[in-house]
Amino acid sequence: MTETHNTVLVTDGLTVIGRPSYVKIISDVSITVRRGEILGLVGESGSGKTTLGLSLLAHCKRATEIVDGSVEVTGKELAHLSEKGVRALRGRVVAYIPQSPASALNPALRLRVQLREALHDTSLSSEQIDRRVREVLREVALPDDDAFLKRYPHQLSGGQQQRVAIAMAFVGRPDVIVLDEPTTGLDVTTQAHVLKTIRTMTRDYGTAGVYISHDMAVVAELADEIAVMYRGEVVERGRTDEVLSLPRHTYTRRLLAAVPLLRTSGHESVEPRGEPLLRVSGLNASHGRLPVLQGVDLSIFPGECVALLGESGSGKTTLSRSVVGLHHQFTGEMFFDGQQQATSSYRRTAEQRRRIQYVFQNPYEALNPRKRVRDQILGPYRHLSGRPEDPDAVVAGALERAALPASYAERFPEQLSGGERQRVCIARAIATRPDLLVCDEITSALDVSVQAEIVALLRNLQEDGMALLFVTHNIALVSNIAERVAILHQGRIVEHGTVGKVMSAPEHEYTRALITDTPDFEHSFAPVEQRIDQNSTDMTSPT
Repeated sequence: MTETHNTVLVTDGLTVIGRPSYVKIISDVSITVRRGEILGLVGESGSGKTTLGLSLLAHCKRATEIVDGSVEVTGKELAHLSEKGVRALRGRVVAYIPQSPASALNPALRLRVQLREALHDTSLSSEQIDRRVREVLREVALPDDDAFLKRYPHQLSGGQQQRVAIAMAFVGRPDVIVLDEPTTGLDVTTQAHVLKTIRTMTRDYGTAGVYISHDMAVVAELADEIAVMYRGEVVERGRTDEVLSLPRHTYTRRLLAAVPLLRTSGHESVEPRGEPLLRVSGLNASHGRLPVLQGVDLSIFPGECVALLGESGSGKTTLSRSVVGLHHQFTGEMFFDGQQQATSSYRRTAEQRRRIQYVFQNPYEALNPRKRVRDQILGPYRHLSGRPEDPDAVVAGALERAALPASYAERFPEQLSGGERQRVCIARAIATRPDLLVCDEITSALDVSVQAEIVALLRNLQEDGMALLFVTHNIALVSNIAERVAILHQGRIVEHGTVGKVMSAPEHEYTRALITDTPDFEHSFAPVEQRIDQNSTDMTSPT
């Protein structure tokens, strides 16, 4: 390919403000990306990453406006084009993969219709379009048969929805693709395949990629260059190996120090003793006639964190929802604190529901867009624990434990970033002081620095006696928080035990594959304290 190294995306002094506050959301951002290369855009939640990504499509979220700078794609200045002209470029010249696929996919249309609509090439025949659709589905490790194409989005797991969104972006073979946390909901095995697909497709098709992520290990593997954003500004940029091995800015150092490292040895966890708080025995669950879980046994002891690992579609969420009574199509025994639990939450008492709380994977769907944060927290609290004497104290305390300021109580969900929404969901769950917190991928939308704060929060809750069922695909995080781990594969627990035993000497081939596919940040670069050059000069330090 002769144009592989040509610059295809250029921004110069790009500035976006909020309306009517005139506060700068991103300020004087200048980046360039060449064909076949990927720029990793990293930074904490609320730093402006998504706003910048949308600006590359000449699109602004409500109450924001591009007031200065330029965005040039394949030599075309988007600011000079009409809305009709910009729309003609989206999907064909520049494409976008959103963070929340459930919100991006049309629930009323089958997958075949949505994928065909994403292909803007009118020169192709219907048969050629169908072949392209099936090809891109195979590239993201999804079935390409008619049965799958007839499905609706709600019939897919979260990881499958994410891969459909990726396929929709790549089906038009765009010149520039903006990827906003595209592997957030994927297990490590699928993530490894998708990352390889993204890398291969950007190189083979000469696509310039902007990869927005908080996962430093993924960025280290995928990106050619890294731009670090802090408070709307790019505070550090350079080749990936240079930025990660020798970070200059204080904020970059802080991000790298917060990355959870994959540890396969050195664990000291032991098997718990006594009576379990939660005991699940011989659980079989289904969705209609489709069996999902088969013969699952699981126990969680007071103050213990049990991690549940498995690929997308393995049944992790079904098991989690069965525990809290949100999925009632299951048989088997389930005891909590010695009391047998009804299959449906509707048949459980308010006290039983209070003692087991759930944090959902997708904060965009879990929060009511018409209610302030204050009401989102107080509603469940009043329903399960009664009217509080001091509502403000309840809300402020829950927000503080979830690493959010009390002032966020008056905000609506649309005024929050993805990570901030997730922390509101956590605050809502822990406000009732439950004994067991079921965490369904609750850190997947959080940047590493906030993730570290949430992990510290969960550890503090454990010290107070709260037990955790921690559903995740982040194996490195498991080794930092859990005492025991259960590996779920195709609806069955194929391996379980202490984290030390499972991580250091996995017995099942699926567990070994999970560990092998996990991006290993520690082995890619030296420990952060060794990466910091004591003689380097910092830019303005974050406060």
